[in-house]
Amino acid sequence: MVRQSLADPRAAQKTVLEEILAANSATAFGREHGLSGVGDADGYRKAVPIRGHEEFEPWLERVNAGEGQVLTAEEPIAFFSSSGTTGAEKMIPVTTGFLRRSFLPFYFAGFSRLVDLHPGLLARDDAILNLWQDPHSKTGRTSGGRPHLGPSQLDYGKVGEELAVGLGNRAPWSELPGGFDDAGPWERTYLRLRIAAEHDVLGVIAVNPAIAAALPWQLRQWWPRMVAEIRDGTLGGTPFREPNPERADELHNVAERNGGLRPVDVWPRLELLLTWNTYLSRLYLPGLLDDYGPRVRVLPAPIGSSEGPLAVPVDDRPAGGPLVVTSCFYEFVPAEEDIAPRSPTLLAHELEEGREYHVVLTHLGGLYRCAVRDIVKVTGFVEATPVVEYSCRKGLLSVAGERLRESQVLRALAAASEATGLGVRNVLCRPDAATPPRHEVAVAFREPPAERDVAAFGAALDRALRAEAPAYAAARDAHALASPLVRAVDPEGFWREWRRRVQAGERPPRVKDRVFQDDPGVWARVTAAPGTQDEGSVTHD
Repeated sequence: MVRQSLADPRAAQKTVLEEILAANSATAFGREHGLSGVGDADGYRKAVPIRGHEEFEPWLERVNAGEGQVLTAEEPIAFFSSSGTTGAEKMIPVTTGFLRRSFLPFYFAGFSRLVDLHPGLLARDDAILNLWQDPHSKTGRTSGGRPHLGPSQLDYGKVGEELAVGLGNRAPWSELPGGFDDAGPWERTYLRLRIAAEHDVLGVIAVNPAIAAALPWQLRQWWPRMVAEIRDGTLGGTPFREPNPERADELHNVAERNGGLRPVDVWPRLELLLTWNTYLSRLYLPGLLDDYGPRVRVLPAPIGSSEGPLAVPVDDRPAGGPLVVTSCFYEFVPAEEDIAPRSPTLLAHELEEGREYHVVLTHLGGLYRCAVRDIVKVTGFVEATPVVEYSCRKGLLSVAGERLRESQVLRALAAASEATGLGVRNVLCRPDAATPPRHEVAVAFREPPAERDVAAFGAALDRALRAEAPAYAAARDAHALASPLVRAVDPEGFWREWRRRVQAGERPPRVKDRVFQDDPGVWARVTAAPGTQDEGSVTHD
C-alpha cells in the first residue's frame, strides 16, 4: 500500500478501476458487459450488476474447463477456496498479476508493522510460530487440474519474491520431515507444536482468533504426548532428534504444577500475538491472554478474505485499518439495507464514521462487483481514507421483524458482560419457536455463574438489544417477542466442536467463530452437558 494514497482515496480508486478495465475489457465477461466503453465508476455500476460469488459460476466453469480470456486476460495460476453460502467450495481465480499488483502489496503492508514494532522477531527463523500459514500442507485441485487452496496455503515466495516467504515459514516446524505428507490438519498441528516446544518462540501468528483460542486447549490435551516425545527424541512416534530429557522434565514439572501447559508455560518469553481482534474475539481475547502471559501484546491482523484484500493496520489503533485503496476497487451498501443487483452503492470517500456497510469488491484477478459476506464498520480516518474493522457476517436473526445483525448482538453481549461482570468465552444465538418467539443465547462464561447471575445477564442483554435495535424494542413492547433465553453452557463444548471439525479434515484457518447458528447438530453438540458428548480421538487423526 502506498501511504501517499491515503490522502486521496478517490484518485487511488479511480486509478485501480481504470487498470482493471484496461486489463480485462477484452475478456468474455468484459465483452458481455461492455467494459471497453466504461469510463468511470458510474458507468461501471450501470454496466455490471452486483453478484454473489455463486453467480459467477458460469464463467468459472468455463475457466476451469480450460477456456482462456473468460474473466481475465491473464490465465489463473490457481483458485482460492472458501466455503460458500450453500456449503459448496468457492473457486476464486488467482492470477500472477493480481498477486503482484494487489495481494502481495497488501500482504507486505499487513506484516510490516509487526516487523517495525518487533524487529527482534526477524533475528531467528524459529522466533515466530505461524499457525495461520502452512504452505507445505496438502492442497486440492479443481476438476480442471489447477491448484485449489486457501490463501494461507499458497507459497507466496514462488510467485512474488523471496521476501514473500511468510514470517515463521522458515522455522524448523514449517516443513515437516518426510513421512508426514498425508497427516491431516489435526495431526499436522500437533507435530508442528511438538517441534516448536523445544524452541524459544517470541511471537504467535494466528490471524483467525479461533486458532489463538484453540492453542491453550491443544497444549492442555497434548502435553503428556509432547513431553514423552521430547524425552525420547521422537516425532509422531518415529525417531527425530536427540532425546531431550532436561526439556521434558521442565515441561512436565510445569504441567504438573499448573494442571496442564499454557502457551506462556511453553514459551515464557512470548511477546506478541497477531490476530483479528474484533467480532466475537473482542469478548474473549482479554480472558484468553491470561494463557499467553503478561508480556504479550495483541496486534490486529490485516483484514481480508479469499475474495480479496480490504484493510491494513498502520498506526496504534486497537483494531482495524485504512482501506487498501491501491489494491481493489471497493463499493459499499449500508448494512441495514438488503443487497440487490442494482443496489445504489457508496465509494470509499463517501463513507461515514460509525456506520456499518456491506462490501462489494472488484479486482484485477477477475471479480467484478462481487458482494462478499462481510460487513465492516467505519471507526475513523487516516488522512482522507476510512478506517474499517470487521464487524460481522452478512445475515439477520429475525422472528418478529427485528432484523438483528451479529454486530448488534455482540455489542449487546459486551454491554451485558460489563453490566454484570460476567466474562464471556464464546456464544451462539438462534431463534426459539416459543410462544411468543424469542432468541436463545448459549453463553460459555469464563467462570461458572450462579443461576441468578445468568438471569441478570439475560435482563441486561434484553436492555442492550433494545438500545441497539429500535425494531427489537418495538417487537418487545408489542409482546411479539419474548425476552431472550440465556443458557450457560460448558466452554468445553465450543472446543470439542472446533476439534471435531479439524479432526474431520478442515484446516484451522477455515474454522471460524460464528454467532448466529441454525445448524441443529452444532447447537446440540456445543450445548451438550459435560460428559454426555463423545470426546473423540485425543492423539491421532
